[in-house]
Amino acid sequence: MSLILFNKPFQVLCQFSPQDGRATLADHLAIPNIYPAGRLDADSEGLMLLTDDGKLQHMIAHPDHKEAKVYIVQVEGVPDAASLAQLQAPLDLGDFVTKPCKAVQIEAPEWLWPRNPPIRERAGQPTSWLAITLQEGKNRQVRRMTAAVGLPTLRLVRTAIGGISLATHPLMPGEWMEVSPQDLNT
Repeated sequence: MSLILFNKPFQVLCQFSPQDGRATLADHLAIPNIYPAGRLDADSEGLMLLTDDGKLQHMIAHPDHKEAKVYIVQVEGVPDAASLAQLQAPLDLGDFVTKPCKAVQIEAPEWLWPRNPPIRERAGQPTSWLAITLQEGKNRQVRRMTAAVGLPTLRLVRTAIGGISLATHPLMPGEWMEVSPQDLNT
C-alpha cells in the first residue's frame, strides 16, 4: 500500500485521463494504479493525497471520517470580526449548510511559492489571508463561503489533510513524495 503526497500546481486537473490538452495528474505522476483521495479544483493548489488502497482512499476522502483539511486563502478585502464569525458558524450556501469550522486571519505565508500566473490584483483593493479548517469538503466550498461573506477568493491552497501537511513535508508545485498512512493521525 502506498500513500503519495502531491503538491498540485494551479490549473492541473485532478484526473489521470487526458482532457482537451489541459494538464492532468498524469503530467506529474507516473505511478501505476494510484487514485486521488479527494479532489481540488483546477484553480486551487496544494496538498493532494493519492493511494492504491481503496479503503484508505475512502477513509481520507469521505466526510464521515472527518479528516480535517486546512486551506490558506487569499481574499479580496479585509475580514472583520463579523465576517470571521459568519465563516465559522454554519453558513447557508443555498444547496447546503456548512458545518462549523475554524477561520482565522493570518499573515501572508512567507514559505508560499509564487503562483504562475500571478493572481490579479486591483489597485486600491486590499487583500488578506485566512486559514480555514474544514471537517468536510464539498465542491468549491471554501470559495463559496468566502464569497458569501463578501470576501471573494483570489488564491486557494490546501496545506494539510489530517496530520499530513506541506509545513512538515515541504514540496514545490508538481513535486511528490511517499508518506506513511500513519502520518494522517499525527
